Amino acid sequence: MTLPDFAHSIDPVKLEKLAEVAVKVGLGLQQGQDLVITAPINALPLTRQITKHAYMAGAGLVTTFYADEEATLARYAHAPDASFDRASDWLYEGMAKAYANGAARLAVSGDNPMMLAGQDSAKVARANKANSIAYKPALEPISNFNINWNICAYPNPSWAKLVFPELPLDEAVKKLADAIFAASRVDQDDPIAAWAAHNGELAKRSRWLNDERFEALHFTGPGTDLTVGLADGHEWFGGASTAKNGVTCNPNIPTEEVFTTPHALKVEGTVSSTKPLSHQGTLIDNIQVRFEAGRIVEAKASKGEDVLLKVLDTDEGARRLGEVALVPHSSPISASGILFYNTLFDENASCHIALGQCYSKCFLNGAKLTPEQIKAQGGNSSLIHIDWMIGSNKVDIDGVRADGTKVPVMRKGEWA
Repeated sequence: MTLPDFAHSIDPVKLEKLAEVAVKVGLGLQQGQDLVITAPINALPLTRQITKHAYMAGAGLVTTFYADEEATLARYAHAPDASFDRASDWLYEGMAKAYANGAARLAVSGDNPMMLAGQDSAKVARANKANSIAYKPALEPISNFNINWNICAYPNPSWAKLVFPELPLDEAVKKLADAIFAASRVDQDDPIAAWAAHNGELAKRSRWLNDERFEALHFTGPGTDLTVGLADGHEWFGGASTAKNGVTCNPNIPTEEVFTTPHALKVEGTVSSTKPLSHQGTLIDNIQVRFEAGRIVEAKASKGEDVLLKVLDTDEGARRLGEVALVPHSSPISASGILFYNTLFDENASCHIALGQCYSKCFLNGAKLTPEQIKAQGGNSSLIHIDWMIGSNKVDIDGVRADGTKVPVMRKGEWA
């Protein structure tokens, strides 16, 4: 289905503020620094504004790669079977070279979350796996935080219609745009000052958790009794962080989380998702898994289970955790009551865990650790990194100290 352009439904002043925040707060783009952007083709209005503000900030060269929903679906309708085991490794190798040469990275999110829901799940899984393998050279500088990077969002019509199915399309786009602007703090008079204050609050939470040095976190709630061991020498982060290239950036716009690295071998118990996971065009709902010695040994879902199981078989690390994140249930995104079907937003409405690759920066002196040292301290390695939501106003979290004593961290989804 070709959707008409509803850019006229989007407040142009706030859209430009979002572009400015993405460049100045999200990326902290430096004078002379190149920028690589990926975006859905429907996000042209935001991408053009980001490009303008990047050059105004002194960018050396801005290069954008666009994805198109119709072209993606054409592959599933007409491509030969062998196509689904291929990916553009040459493109990702080029991106990796750009990052090695000092470029920053920005992704505009906003694809239709259900784009591939009607396609052959085996082909989707094969294409996802091929892409994950090819993407690894370009992913590593991001997951290792070698460079400054950012993700922000644009309200594509197909996404807006999924979130607000009862509204006419132009109203749905406007409402989703307004929700994105509010979550991204660009509905305020001075968004950059608002981000500075918010980053200060997230840094305060991170400092408390780092001072406590918990051995593990214990989650309890409906369908959940999960102990997440924390990696040796783990470090909590939230909001603005400084990449290994020395640039301070906010990787996610919006963000409400503080997060760290679990110990890949020390996760035990059961956990249930509290929101659906939209993954590569497929909706996975009511996830329930059981961990033994850090590894998922049982997994099921009421919807998208076949895709979930294929994801878990991507590689050995796909069944282990690479991130645990704490978000209060009262976060602005949760308080909006909107299910975005987009991990960038939904993960900031709820505590969550991520399957797969860990962030090497979430260790004391992480910038100096080798991959072997990170593994020895409990860091996980995988081709994937997939966040899914496990928090709600019915979930309690305790920090577990080395001597086994427990300290309340969250009660009914709020900071204790």
